[in-house]
Amino acid sequence: MIKNNKFSILISLIILYLSLANAKTFEKVELFDFKYLDKLVHFGLYFVFTLIVIYEHRNYFKNTRQLLLIALIPFAFGSLMEICQADFTATRTGDILDVMANTGGILSALYLWLIINPYYRQKIK
Repeated sequence: MIKNNKFSILISLIILYLSLANAKTFEKVELFDFKYLDKLVHFGLYFVFTLIVIYEHRNYFKNTRQLLLIALIPFAFGSLMEICQADFTATRTGDILDVMANTGGILSALYLWLIINPYYRQKIK
């Protein structure tokens, strides 16, 4: 199981660290300085996370419903991270806007996969 999901486990561990690390760690990193950079980062991380989860399980999908059920994994993980930020860290806060950015990344990855998948399957045949 770990061998088949190694990349999704790796990205989830990265997200776990970034979600629960001390907020002062990120004050030092200011490459770009605009107001909602953290929302863009949330969107990007969960976009990549969802694409990786979908790609690692691509051979198990029989219909779109199963794809949507797989997308609940990153959604549940992201929601849990926001709850953990609010309850278990002193320098971080849970934010509904972060959950919305996560969800946007997840839905964008699903949409992209639904567009790419017919070409992917056609190329395999």
